[in-house]
Amino acid sequence: MAQPATESARLRRYRTSDRAACLALFSGNVPEYFAELERADFVATLDDIADYWVLEAPGEGVVACGGYAPVEREPRTAALCWGMVRRDLHRRGLGERLLRERLRRLDRDPAYARVLLETTQHSCGFYARYGFVAVREVRDGFAPGFDLVEMRRATPHADPARR
Repeated sequence: MAQPATESARLRRYRTSDRAACLALFSGNVPEYFAELERADFVATLDDIADYWVLEAPGEGVVACGGYAPVEREPRTAALCWGMVRRDLHRRGLGERLLRERLRRLDRDPAYARVLLETTQHSCGFYARYGFVAVREVRDGFAPGFDLVEMRRATPHADPARR
């Protein structure tokens, strides 16, 4: 089967008809990147999030998904939510494209001064390449063997004193 090129995948908003495809992406990344016990949280996010996106490749369907949401406890802060790529397509630029697009949207929106995310020790190096800095780590914070790593990044709308 031909592998989709990053440039041929189309970004679009998540639709409820994408639910099964997104759940398949999640399943394909268990147990290396997600713990099965996180599935309920992912499902709840799909049901509630407004800014969730999918990358759809010709002939392949949904190959990646991810979104962001405002953080209620922190004004002017958005959290990246549930970014993932089909397991057999890792390291082909799809996750990078999805992350860059979400950050581009957040960087253009003056409502946001900061972006945070909670990831694992398995993925924090990827996000560090895009300016995220680890600010908190909790051993087994998601599940056994899945440390919680909270990371943050300022947007261009951040107060220079708080960057």
